[in-house]
Amino acid sequence: MESLSETSWDVVICGTGLQQALLALALSRSNKKILHIDPNEYYGGPDAALTLQEVSRWVDDHASSSDKDGIFKSASITKALESESLPSRAYSLSLSPQIIHARSALLSQLVSSRAYRQLEFLAVGSFFVYEPATEDGAKPSLTRIPSTREAVFSSSAIKPKAKRALMKFLKFVLDYEGEPQSELWKARADEPLESFLESEFKLDPALRAYVVTLTLSQSGKISVKDGLSIIHRHLNSMGVYGPGFAALYPKWGGTSEIAQVACRAGAVGGGVYMLGMGIKALRQVPAEENDGATLEIELDNDITVKARSLVRGCGEIPAAETTVSRLVTIIGSPLRSLFEAVVEGSPTPTVAAIAFPKGSLDGASDHPIYVMAHSSDTGECPSGQSILHLTTLSSPNSQQILSNALSAVIIALSTEGEESPKRLYQFSYEQSQSSPDLSIDGTIITLPSPRLDLAFDDASLDPIRETWDAVNRILGEGDPGDYMMFEDREGVDEDDEL
Repeated sequence: MESLSETSWDVVICGTGLQQALLALALSRSNKKILHIDPNEYYGGPDAALTLQEVSRWVDDHASSSDKDGIFKSASITKALESESLPSRAYSLSLSPQIIHARSALLSQLVSSRAYRQLEFLAVGSFFVYEPATEDGAKPSLTRIPSTREAVFSSSAIKPKAKRALMKFLKFVLDYEGEPQSELWKARADEPLESFLESEFKLDPALRAYVVTLTLSQSGKISVKDGLSIIHRHLNSMGVYGPGFAALYPKWGGTSEIAQVACRAGAVGGGVYMLGMGIKALRQVPAEENDGATLEIELDNDITVKARSLVRGCGEIPAAETTVSRLVTIIGSPLRSLFEAVVEGSPTPTVAAIAFPKGSLDGASDHPIYVMAHSSDTGECPSGQSILHLTTLSSPNSQQILSNALSAVIIALSTEGEESPKRLYQFSYEQSQSSPDLSIDGTIITLPSPRLDLAFDDASLDPIRETWDAVNRILGEGDPGDYMMFEDREGVDEDDEL
């Protein structure tokens, strides 16, 4: 360990969340001396995917209302009797699961940096809307949302007149930034999308719910500007990597797997990695007295290292801008009806989205509830099981609302005459997000807290690029090269791109 203190590090990165990991990837070919640490014993930080044993320790650390990092709180575990026999390491439960649209800049960066070679991406399948029980006694059901022109034409759940209205909207949104479409919406850019859909396209409540669901808006009150952008991305992502799907999910733990691959690239590039190691104290010192280093960082093991720059996570969140409630449940059933390929030639999907529009669950929630279902093909649970991730905006009774939504989904997926899917294990928690702004204080850079989006937002990449620029300015070492643009390392065979 003495060599740590004897080295003058160019960059110390604290935390192995997706943001820090992608920064390490961006710096991995720079020949800089990088020390990458994490107070946790696992990679991924707030983006981690945990075994059951790790979940138990994580819940203990985040059970209070004021946990150590401010991002997570109020964590608890509910175990069914069967959970005692569950093999801990057979599970990889993501804390912040996100799907990634095919047109995402994140995928482009993973390709240009060659990191994609270490990742396996799976197809995200259908989006469903929950339909409550009817007065004539029909049980609750899940209705598949048609998100392509072909699916709209073939849908038997939409009346011909409504189909024409929906087709008119889909045609509009495919070229919404062109003329004359832009003139129609820009004057109403900040209004609710739902109102725009009603007045301009005469979409009925059911079709408006379909469109808003495709945005995965946590509040359900997404603006015209943001809503059209997301729907446009969804439609333009359809078929990019194969027929029948618009988004992807990284196998073995979602964005947690991307973070680990990015950190491995950092290690191959010469970075030194230490898990279970945080920062105890931080002192700024004159560079001319310390071999060019401006910081002395005391680690948890009492060793002090010298660094020219420090990049760290957001630390405590003084005032959360948004908080969501999450419920993660292992289901003892493959839930095959959710993961059916609906387009000829398309791969079997491994992730499906279910939305409860606001008010659809006995009027109990003022916000939508989303359920992201993962099959065992994600590598996150054993064969014959599946995982449900439920999310809604936090409220005094949001965890009860999520529990009720889980029960409703299980009823909707149950087949008459067969045993209902069992809950084998579940845990819940609250997750908060602060300001999305990056903080640069001299040679200390603080990244914003991760976003809470269910689909990866490319705006999350902006602070990483800004940090890369800032680190290169601080170090002042000539041309840093093109951002995230690398050739294959020697010995890597050419193969098909993503």
